Amino acid sequence: MKELKEYTISFSGLKVGKHHFEYHIDDTFFQNFDYEDFNAVDVTVSLNLEKKTTLLELLFEASGTVNVNCDLSNEPFDQAISDSFKLVVKFGDEYNDVDEEILIIPHGEHQINVAQYIYELIVLSIPIKRLHPGVEDGTLDSDIIKKLKELSPESAKEETAQKGNDPRWDNLKKLLTDK
Repeated sequence: MKELKEYTISFSGLKVGKHHFEYHIDDTFFQNFDYEDFNAVDVTVSLNLEKKTTLLELLFEASGTVNVNCDLSNEPFDQAISDSFKLVVKFGDEYNDVDEEILIIPHGEHQINVAQYIYELIVLSIPIKRLHPGVEDGTLDSDIIKKLKELSPESAKEETAQKGNDPRWDNLKKLLTDK
């Protein structure tokens, strides 16, 4: 990962109080992380930083769309995302990011780079199973969906029900009645 300078916040020059930063995230942002699961990205990240005398509170809010491929049909579609993440930055003897909600940085630090947190917020806001809206409501006309319906176990059951009994089970059914 390259260090993205536009996502570095120098908090030493900021007054105590609330500060607002806004970032527009597109495909080039994810190229810096070598992440290629998204076809296109159009996300706005709003960062509210509250500087206090002993710590910093950062609230990230992401909203927008990410174009991804459907896991079932492989058709691209726009997945709407909306998520938030809160991070507390404290000062200590050495750098420590073991806790996901608390970051400890050395006392002498005067800036923080938030690119990694923005990256994680967007990637983790995508559902694990990505389904095209047309698959869910049945309006997607795709060759893959047609083939999946044709090969589904439900269609095999329907064919068997239309034909009557399945002859493969007849010998096993005799075992039940031979008692």
